[in-house]
Amino acid sequence: MNEAPTTPTVIRSPEEMTTWSDQQRAAGRRIAFVPTLGGLHDGHRSLLEEGHRRGDRLVLSVFLNPTQFGPKEDLAKYPQELEADLAIAGRAGTDVCFAPTRAQMYPPGFQTEVQVKEISQGLCDDLRPGHFAGVATVVTKLFTIVHPHLAVFGEKNFQQLALVHRLSTDPNLGVEIIPMPTVREPDGLAMSTRNRYLSPTDRERALSLSRALQAAREAAVAGERDVAALVAKARAILDPAVDKLDYVEIRNADTLAPMERLDVPGVILVAAFVGTTRLIDNMRL
Repeated sequence: MNEAPTTPTVIRSPEEMTTWSDQQRAAGRRIAFVPTLGGLHDGHRSLLEEGHRRGDRLVLSVFLNPTQFGPKEDLAKYPQELEADLAIAGRAGTDVCFAPTRAQMYPPGFQTEVQVKEISQGLCDDLRPGHFAGVATVVTKLFTIVHPHLAVFGEKNFQQLALVHRLSTDPNLGVEIIPMPTVREPDGLAMSTRNRYLSPTDRERALSLSRALQAAREAAVAGERDVAALVAKARAILDPAVDKLDYVEIRNADTLAPMERLDVPGVILVAAFVGTTRLIDNMRL
């Protein structure tokens, strides 16, 4: 394992990335991988630090994947600041940053799509059609190019994490998926690249997401098991604060199946617009 911060080597070519990884594997080194869209923050840094702890070599990918964005979403304004990302990655001990172009990832004639059926359904998929097919396709490509032994993902996007677990398992890709807890600001706001879109007023209103989830958690700890009652606790905080509530639901934490009673471990998930910014969050119950 690396003992000091590094200056990551930037690799653009998928073929060069695979060659590098295969050389590391041949030397008996364990490759940890953190895929990102860019716009790194302390939440990403926690993933990189865990990858550095678990692997002999650490690879970050920075690729703004167009196939997981809808036509009216924020692809055009999503932060692309590679030098800033490399500075954060270097402090976390990253060895390589794989930063391909769109044309390298989706060359002319590309027509393959990967889908994970049941876990992709509902929640964000209802409101972002095709999003999870885009995620599954690009993660499959990245796993195939980088050849990691393990990949680290945050729990903030809980549905995506469940999808990636299934994606690694079903086709026997052989990548160990390491989940990491959501990293929060001191006031409870889940760290997100999109937080930088929020005005000061909207940022204050955005705290309603974590406060609503915490209220549901406290009710569950106090003994409430009726899912509808727990969701109502959360909505009482969310409805007056957000501009649009996409969903607040409680699902089985292992399968993401809907629940009526909290008889097994669950997770409460929320997606809402504050101003023009769509935020997601969740907490385990």
